[in-house]
Amino acid sequence: MDAKEEVRERLAIEDVIGEYVQLKRAGRTWKGLSPFGSEKTPSFVVSPDKQIWHDFSSGRGGDIFSFIQEMEGVDFKGALDILARRAGIDLEQYRQVGGGSGPSGKTKERLYEANEWACKFYQTQFGQHKMALTYVLKQRAFTKETALAWRLGYSPNTGAALLDFLKSKGYSEKEIQLAGLTSKSYRGGLQDMFRGRLQIPLCDPQGRVVGFTARLLSDDPNAPKYINTPGTPLYDKSRHVFGLHLAKDAIRKNKYVVLAEGNLDVIASHQAGVRQVVATAGTALTEPNLKALSRLTSDIRLCFDADKAGIAATERAIPIAGRVGGLQLSVIRIPSGKDPDELIQQDAKTWQAIIEQPQYALDWLIDRYTATLDLSTALGKRELSDVVLRVVRQLPDKVEQDHYVARLAELLSVSKEALATKLAGAPNETPPLRRRPSQVKATVIEKAILDKVKGEERLIALTLMKPSLRHVLYPLDPDMFTDDDARHAFEFLAEHPDFDGSDQDEVQQIAEYAKILSLVYETLYQDIEPLELRAEAKRLQAALIHQYVRMQKQTLSAALQTATSEESTQLLQQVRGLDQLLRIEQGDDSGTEAG
Repeated sequence: MDAKEEVRERLAIEDVIGEYVQLKRAGRTWKGLSPFGSEKTPSFVVSPDKQIWHDFSSGRGGDIFSFIQEMEGVDFKGALDILARRAGIDLEQYRQVGGGSGPSGKTKERLYEANEWACKFYQTQFGQHKMALTYVLKQRAFTKETALAWRLGYSPNTGAALLDFLKSKGYSEKEIQLAGLTSKSYRGGLQDMFRGRLQIPLCDPQGRVVGFTARLLSDDPNAPKYINTPGTPLYDKSRHVFGLHLAKDAIRKNKYVVLAEGNLDVIASHQAGVRQVVATAGTALTEPNLKALSRLTSDIRLCFDADKAGIAATERAIPIAGRVGGLQLSVIRIPSGKDPDELIQQDAKTWQAIIEQPQYALDWLIDRYTATLDLSTALGKRELSDVVLRVVRQLPDKVEQDHYVARLAELLSVSKEALATKLAGAPNETPPLRRRPSQVKATVIEKAILDKVKGEERLIALTLMKPSLRHVLYPLDPDMFTDDDARHAFEFLAEHPDFDGSDQDEVQQIAEYAKILSLVYETLYQDIEPLELRAEAKRLQAALIHQYVRMQKQTLSAALQTATSEESTQLLQQVRGLDQLLRIEQGDDSGTEAG
């Protein structure tokens, strides 16, 4: 048995998840409110039998390890470490036997310790360096308490002061280099990575030092103002959220987070008493950044600098937030284009006030483009509608979509119908399903889950668990599926039409997703009458085809506007093919009754 399986053996998934989510037993499963967003009706399900969890609200799911990864913002190895400690398992015995190409747990602990010693070394140097003290305490107006809380330090402007210090503590040059604390000198040897700079420790969500941001203190136009620890086994720039270890409690309490651009902006805000503030590595906001924050709150408020880079980063964040899903993304505007740090030094109360009045990101986007485009021209109208509708398509709420289509129509002086042709539709809601008379009616929980599960996922769940319904898949194509897992499962069923779960080699191909689909089926369809299941499969098939046809026709319609005569003929043939697909879908339903 390997470490992963021993953890599974020793820990009950419902007990581990129960520390984060209040669960109540519901037959063979446990249910609770989603920890990834705000909801009133439970749609988070844990199955001890299958050893999986699934959040129907956000579409996330997995096993005990993926849950800890989501909640703690760690990778699989980090989740394994956390769960192994809880289970009382010594991972070293497995690592010694199993080997592996990545750094062992013992090696990573050495790197954590080296970074911790480096932090202490920099702190000691900071207290002895007048320029660093002046910059922090006078120019930045940070208090001594703030400097201590954030463990600010100074790296001596010598070749290898830290290197020599760490070697005296028993660390090898290889370990120091692996921790990202040294670099190659022009002579070929090792030297300190940071020299003559203010040192700002970068910590993981548990507060362990994983690297440093270093700010230049001298006036050297040829040197970069900031440099960061390079990528190491401990530090990944694309996943790191600065200040999260000190902001977590405030984010949970206030139920929102402010995402700033600079580390010193975050420190200044915390000193002013506004502690629900964190930062990315510059303006490089990533999907993992937002996922890490979404575990604490769905209300994300961006406050990047008002320069060109900051505005571009804010714009890029909107579709990224759409991919994460379940987020309320808004933008904070600072008067006079100041940075947060400048405003806080000038008037901390104003800073506290403006972060309470964010502008919804889509409204910000509309205002921004409206101010720069000529909306009296066809070109300006097309560009604004392209930008806005690209975001509107990703909104999960129909009412919100309709609101912005109406607003855009009014702004551009065009009809809502014209804009609707550019916007992909969604399947109509299906009527309630009838359960077998011997069973109770659908609960409020199941209705909430039904509303949140994608139609294509429900269709695959039905056809996976009920082979007699697979005839509804025949007219479909992989391109019709927007969800990668659902598309992969569709392709699997197309290749294995007689799949019944008995062939273990076949099962492995979709093993994890199949567990989730079986949970979907058990929660929504297990007690539904066979004829209703057949009708439901047809409804879901029709909705998927209609959505695909609408999207394809929208694309073809746009292409026809600029097509040559020969291209138009080809495009119209494709349109006729789509119409034929609709006729097939509307044709006779010859299939076997679900058993």
